[in-house]
Amino acid sequence: MLRRLYNWMMTLAGGRHAETALAVVSFAEASFFPIPPDIMLAPMVLKRPENAWRFALVCSVASVIGGFLGYFIGYSLGPVGLAILKFFGHSEGLEAYRQWFGQWGFFVILAKGVTPIPYKITTIAAGLAHFSLMQFFVASAITRTARFMLVAWLCKRFGPEVTELIEKRIYLVGTVVIAIIVIGFVAMKFLAKGH
Repeated sequence: MLRRLYNWMMTLAGGRHAETALAVVSFAEASFFPIPPDIMLAPMVLKRPENAWRFALVCSVASVIGGFLGYFIGYSLGPVGLAILKFFGHSEGLEAYRQWFGQWGFFVILAKGVTPIPYKITTIAAGLAHFSLMQFFVASAITRTARFMLVAWLCKRFGPEVTELIEKRIYLVGTVVIAIIVIGFVAMKFLAKGH
């Protein structure tokens, strides 16, 4: 099924309405769709590099808006949100999500927004935890824009070879980004205790 969805998205990426399809997929991926929009973004940038930043912006804006749907699912439709998270392999209970966001909050969204971890997990969990909507928006805007601009820049700068490199090294890059964010968070906590 995932292979068929992937092939369908690649067909959309080369079609007449690719930009609209990119926006729809980016929106849906932030709340329930299983495949990330990078799959469409990369070939679209490779085909039309002059539109790289516009495509990345479309991806970013649609993803942030879609994140609000994920947040709403978690916040207002708790059992549905928990069922979606369980489907994607995250069966922690409501209290676990509240503790997770209570301790790490903003940094959870920043970290997970740039990694291969499905963003819908973060958006729904944030809603379940009743995390601050303003902080959710700010963190989502930062992390999603950074991620899609980076993908667009890499494809524009290095061409077709980069897509294979991104696929091979994405877990390493994601791990490094998370490590930097966690180190920064721990340093801030340490400094705050010192004052």
